[in-house]
Amino acid sequence: MATFPKLTGKGRRPKMASGKQKTMKNIILAVTGLSPQVITETLYVLHQSGREVHAIHVITTREGKDRIFSDLLAGEDGRYHRYLNEYGINPETIAFDHTHVHVVADTHGVERPDILTEADNERLLALCLGMAFELTKDPDTAVFFSIAGGRKTMSACLTLAAQFYGRPQDRLYHVLVSPDFESSREFFYPPKESKTIALKAKNGQAYYKDTRYAEINLISVPFVSIRDSLSKDVLKASKPPGALLLSLIREETPRLTVNLVDKKIIYKRMELDLTPAQMALYAFFAMRKKDCRKNSITCGDCHECFLDLPAILNQGLVIADIYKRLCGTRPVEEMSKTGIMNLDAERFNSLKSKIKAVLQNRFGPYALKELEIASKGRRPDTRYGIQMDKGKIEIVY
Repeated sequence: MATFPKLTGKGRRPKMASGKQKTMKNIILAVTGLSPQVITETLYVLHQSGREVHAIHVITTREGKDRIFSDLLAGEDGRYHRYLNEYGINPETIAFDHTHVHVVADTHGVERPDILTEADNERLLALCLGMAFELTKDPDTAVFFSIAGGRKTMSACLTLAAQFYGRPQDRLYHVLVSPDFESSREFFYPPKESKTIALKAKNGQAYYKDTRYAEINLISVPFVSIRDSLSKDVLKASKPPGALLLSLIREETPRLTVNLVDKKIIYKRMELDLTPAQMALYAFFAMRKKDCRKNSITCGDCHECFLDLPAILNQGLVIADIYKRLCGTRPVEEMSKTGIMNLDAERFNSLKSKIKAVLQNRFGPYALKELEIASKGRRPDTRYGIQMDKGKIEIVY
């Protein structure tokens, strides 16, 4: 699993007097391919607009890393250091060195030369999500997501990461450079003193143009952040996109309603009619679960409300009384003396099996774990009850 650096290094926060508001730390998180110029171009236009940058992190490929090291970070001759020196910016104020270049790698840690396969893209997305998660943890930072460089899939992955983890202070930026200069290997930023550089026309013909004609525009791209919609659990650690999306799908907690008035049970807005005998036995176990004296409304592995068969048969009069109430005005003498009115082991097992069958037929096999009259333990110590948390059960009299 990839690890991500803490926000330390050369960048230093200015010391503040007690009681003063903290200074926001601005961080560029960029994707690049074979054109590392987008880093200095982004840095240049941010500085020109009066925004400080305190750290730079770059996500790239192995070939992109080589270009960054040779073109930008090659000592004092590197274009990044030239830019800082030319514009009088103290390099100690910006944390950016080889440790801030993050390369997409395979499962063996081998750096990928390019983003060529679906697996490469998945690892790229995981790296973008991981970096975005790490850099947005500190409330005193603002992350500038720069999507100007690299393949289109790289900018798409970083945009998705911004949508998942972006906060109100974060921004998504694209850099637009004058067409003449945007593909030039010589142009990294507009120098203080204009100079003539070699450019290439579309037909490959070389021509020369002064850098004073170069224009760089920083475009703020609107994006919809879903960070506040993510569950708290997925904000504790970086998660894959599937887990992030699943956290947005929050169904209502399914509840079980045992309606003794209408002689039916309701689960996930679906209704099921039971026979009076089935309803009496099922309602008995639902009431027992609901009336459990334990303070917790979630049951977990607790089976305190479960009863063994002798205890259930000992409650035969209670079950019979529920049955009488369900039958309403029907004369007691017309009711069976051998069925639910005089419950025995055989009749109990038969009713339990029939209730399980109709529950599965109506609500499906996955609901049985919570809804059925389940058995726990081995004979002769088997106990019976409903597994569903009592807080999810409602009894309507």
